[in-house]
Amino acid sequence: MIYLDNAATTPLRPEALEAMLPLLTETYGNPSSAHAAGRRARAALDEAHETVARCLNGAPREVVFTSGGTEAINLAIKGAAWAGKAHGNQIITSSVEHHAVLHTVQHLEKFGFEPIFLPVDRYGRVDPDQLDAALTDRTVLLTVMLANNEVGTIQPVEELVARVRRHKGILIHLDAVQAAPYVAIDVQRLDVDLVSLGAHKFEGPKGMGALWMRHGTTILPQQQGGTQERYRRAGTENVAGAVGLAKAFELCTRERPETVGRLRRQRDRLRDAVLRVPGVEMTGHPRQRLPGHLSVIARDTDGVSVSLALDLEGICTSTGSACTTGSTEPSHVLSAMGYPDEEARGALRISLGRQTTDEEVDRATEIIPETIARMRAAAGDLAADPLGQEVGA
Repeated sequence: MIYLDNAATTPLRPEALEAMLPLLTETYGNPSSAHAAGRRARAALDEAHETVARCLNGAPREVVFTSGGTEAINLAIKGAAWAGKAHGNQIITSSVEHHAVLHTVQHLEKFGFEPIFLPVDRYGRVDPDQLDAALTDRTVLLTVMLANNEVGTIQPVEELVARVRRHKGILIHLDAVQAAPYVAIDVQRLDVDLVSLGAHKFEGPKGMGALWMRHGTTILPQQQGGTQERYRRAGTENVAGAVGLAKAFELCTRERPETVGRLRRQRDRLRDAVLRVPGVEMTGHPRQRLPGHLSVIARDTDGVSVSLALDLEGICTSTGSACTTGSTEPSHVLSAMGYPDEEARGALRISLGRQTTDEEVDRATEIIPETIARMRAAAGDLAADPLGQEVGA
């Protein structure tokens, strides 16, 4: 099997598993307990906070561990919105965000908040001038992704942040779940207030995430029942998960320059091979995009059918967000980028990861273009003879 769906999830790297195992079998105390077993667990949890903070250029007390990227996003958006409700009710985001953001903002609309969904250009990028025009004295939060999960486009975050900082009292949440393995995140340089992470995107354990909160930022906790994570996220901490996340994030941060360079070279080889197929177009920004991310539209065919055909060939790909797999609706991201439904249905996402080998890319450059061409030809034959009347003629 050749796994090229790393934008959906990544394998747990051995070093993270090795770091987690003692916390599951030996150091299993509750970190809130005062006895020796609890103190050992607390020490491991504190070290995980320190590791994640160091990778972000933040402080340990600013890191909140969660059950995943989706919870981190929910805590950031809902917590910031409700904390700022006395001052305003407007939340600004983009039309191409992950559903963890879009659905959360839409949920808050039921409680009197006013969402603003900024349009994007053909490449999926927000125009800072559009953000400028949307900002008002009622704006309490901007929530935007660093990089798009479906098309790989990297947003002009520094420009967007600069526009918001001309106003007072507006918090900025950065969804870095998809970008974290491949884009350096320095929270001091970025000047944002909240950053969400999901461990399984950088070879950490599933069901584990983190929210970085700048010291002094006020949010309302979204679950009650304990004082854990400095009163910001109640519930007994998943110490093993936190340690696994921290180890995976530390390693991916350290290895990022080498990984990014190799993935970019591998992706470009695969891109060149795929784009030689007639009727195939790359989606997303040609340069400002994640290094191992290749998203295309194969016209006159169905992306689901292509992905299934590739699966039969032993290659794992997808048509877009894993969180919407099974949906018959075209991608909201491609729709926002201006692609008609019939073109958007031909979407295919190929995402390489740290563990992808050159030999796997060699094989993929042979199989993927041939499969797309074959599926397009079959779709053309079907369109020309939908009833199969020429069969046996």
